[in-house]
This record gives sequence, C-alpha cells and structure tokens, in this order.
Amino acid sequence: MRSERALLPKHRRILEGVGENIRLARLRRRLSAAKVAERAGVSRNTLYLLEKGNSKTSIVTLFQVLVVLGLERDFAKLAADDELGRRLEDAKLQTPQSRAPKIKKSSDKKDGQ
Repeated sequence: MRSERALLPKHRRILEGVGENIRLARLRRRLSAAKVAERAGVSRNTLYLLEKGNSKTSIVTLFQVLVVLGLERDFAKLAADDELGRRLEDAKLQTPQSRAPKIKKSSDKKDGQ
C-alpha cells in the first residue's frame, strides 16, 4: 500500500473539503458507501479514504466515484480557470519589445521586377 504523502496543512484542508463534498453528494443521492464503492470498482475502505481527503487515493479513484455520482463534468472543470497562468501570460505579452521587426521594402527584393 502506498504511503501517505506529506502535505501542507492548507492543502490537507482542501483535500478534506473535496472528500466531504463527495460524501455529501453521495448522501444527497441516498447511496450507501458500499453501493458507490461497488459501482466505482473500488473497496469500501478506498472510498472512505477518499471521503476523508486522504492522499493515498488516486485521481482515477476520484474520477470513478464522480462518474458514479454523475459529477464527471466537475472533474473536467479542474484547472480550467487558470487565473494565475493567465495573469502571467498577460504580463509576458505586455512586456515591450526592444525594437520592432524590420519590414522589407519592395526595393530590397532580389527577384528583380
């Protein structure tokens, strides 16, 4: 069995929040943990770890459970709104160039008209 990965407390809280959201989604659908685990093809203990936000669970397990709950579209939204990446990209685009590119004049052509 894989060892649990060391996480910063704020990252652990995020995982725990995701796990809690999955648990609540399961309960709103009135599905037992055993039924969701069976349909997702994982053990009951693996589902329990996922719902607790344990870092031993895989991204595939997360996806399988979301499919069972009908939430696979939420998975597709992960990192879709990359605010930081867009700001970094915009900052790069706004950096002035040292000089404009040369424009070839028609008299510079060697083809001879």
